[in-house]
Amino acid sequence: MNIFKKIFILAVFLVCAFSTNTTFAQEAYDEYQATWKGKVLEVLSVESVEIEGTETNEKLQSIKVEILNGPRAKEVILIKDDYLKLRKGDKLFFDYFLTLEGREFFQVKDFYRMHTLIFFIIFFVFVVIIFGGFQGARSLMALAGSFFALFYVLMPGLLAGWSPVLSSILVAGIILFVAIFFTHGFNRESAVSYFGTMFAVALTGVLAYLAVDLNNLSGFATEESVYLNFNTQGSLDFKGLLLGAIIIGVLGVLDDIAVTQAAVVTELFNANPNLTRREVYKRAIRIGREHVSALVNTLVLAYTGSALPVLLYFYASPSTLLMSVNSEVFATEIIRAIVGSVGLILTVPVVTFFATIYLKGYKGKGHSHVHSHGH
Repeated sequence: MNIFKKIFILAVFLVCAFSTNTTFAQEAYDEYQATWKGKVLEVLSVESVEIEGTETNEKLQSIKVEILNGPRAKEVILIKDDYLKLRKGDKLFFDYFLTLEGREFFQVKDFYRMHTLIFFIIFFVFVVIIFGGFQGARSLMALAGSFFALFYVLMPGLLAGWSPVLSSILVAGIILFVAIFFTHGFNRESAVSYFGTMFAVALTGVLAYLAVDLNNLSGFATEESVYLNFNTQGSLDFKGLLLGAIIIGVLGVLDDIAVTQAAVVTELFNANPNLTRREVYKRAIRIGREHVSALVNTLVLAYTGSALPVLLYFYASPSTLLMSVNSEVFATEIIRAIVGSVGLILTVPVVTFFATIYLKGYKGKGHSHVHSHGH
């Protein structure tokens, strides 16, 4: 009897193993063919199904979709969708797969958003030019230059094996040069702002390196990092990428505070040429403190807003607050906010110091000569 029992168990095991391997092989050979654009013609049905192994329900739609591009354009297909809540008339992107047996199936990828994105981009450009005039147009050119440096210098360089930290500092220098000089002109104020900001960027980089290293942050806090690691066969330095991301992330606010401080010093000198450099430095620092207090709050709230889903996840989880804060996802955002804020604070005294040395006697743009008469 024991022998028959063992044979039965072995047979069941082999059947299960064979079924599992066959399923795995089928999934492994589901070959991606293309991504096409489509339009929902009709939502045929909507049902609530339970996700296997959980107590969570999801909506499963059966939709009729017209293919809008590719070799099968105008063909109508059926798609099972449990990812997006689609309605009649919605446009979407979907992936086309073929199984090992030659069976085809389709999977919803995302909404088609280009028409609304283009509208908001045009609206943004319009508002900047109407409010900022020629200087606003120059700022848009600087923004385009920044995107060019990111997409055609930094990203290809990182994928080619460049050092993430060094390449990020290099690209930061390019972005700041374009942003400051093309927006505010080639003048002494811009030069002081640029070199003072680059000095602050270097200090921020050192602080970021120490913070990431001491906190043992790996750079794998998000799913995107894991996927990217697989796609690049583990060739990227993700700790270095995290450092580079921190440096690039603070450039906007550093540029803001640097240009403002240089302009403040110029105006203080122009308002009263008899002021000493020490007096101007003290007054400019006082203004800088007010600006920094607002910008630090803005920076922290910006990081909090970007990480809001993560915060909600940890808030709803059974983990203690201490465990949540200790997690790499949470710790990474804390380090980003702290390092960015410290870099912002450091920029004020550095740029103000350079400005008080080099901008005495300089007439800034928009300066008008006011003649006073002593009595």
